[in-house]
Amino acid sequence: MADKRLKDKIAVVTGGASGIGKATAIRFAQHGAAVYILDLTPENLAETKQEIESIGGTAAVIQCDVSNPGLVEESINRIGGENGRIDVIFANAGINGTMAPIETLEMDDWDQTIHTNLRSTFATVKYAIPYMKENGGSMIITSSINGNRVFSNIGASAYSTSKAGQTAFMKMAALELAQYAIRVNAVCPGSIDTNIGKNTYKSEELEEVQIPVEFPDGNHPLEQAPGKPEQVANLVLFLASDESFHVTGTEIFVDGAESLLRG
Repeated sequence: MADKRLKDKIAVVTGGASGIGKATAIRFAQHGAAVYILDLTPENLAETKQEIESIGGTAAVIQCDVSNPGLVEESINRIGGENGRIDVIFANAGINGTMAPIETLEMDDWDQTIHTNLRSTFATVKYAIPYMKENGGSMIITSSINGNRVFSNIGASAYSTSKAGQTAFMKMAALELAQYAIRVNAVCPGSIDTNIGKNTYKSEELEEVQIPVEFPDGNHPLEQAPGKPEQVANLVLFLASDESFHVTGTEIFVDGAESLLRG
């Protein structure tokens, strides 16, 4: 590919071994970045690294549980120390977590979702700042239509709160870090064909609080189907590149108008 929008950039992708993270890591590598992939699953890390290298890209992998801020700090320091800088951060790791009525949602389940989604975003951004202050760069956060435009997913109180928090944090960070030419934005996907359902746990009590919602035929107006990880990756690539240099503090919805129908 002749277009090398991220040539010689150091890019970090959390949750980068599957779904949106994997698609973005591949896209970054295709456009010249040296990609560091943080993920919890060794076999997925190895597979993604091999796939990137098979297309001539450069990738390094680090097994990391992003819900543990100490491990995030260690990983970011390793990457920054090896390269002297970080140019792109894609804080993408996250889970749906437990879906349950507020009344019966366990505190530990609430904490797991908040820590994995929101606290990990804070930690990723916080520890990357020292390696981006001198040269500037781009930080992109994966939020969601949930917690921003959509509030009809009953039982997703922890998830939606974490996603709303990510967007608020993004705006605070964008203003604070603008003086260093560090841009901070968020992408808000709708339904995307990924494996995030594997870490979704619906409680039996959920049926007691469900509110029936009837959508018109085809609840994905643009394509009549969920989006693809690559479609989100293309947006993240733009936000990571210098082409979007005047864009910061903004959440961008990538959902084929799904949230306009469901909101």
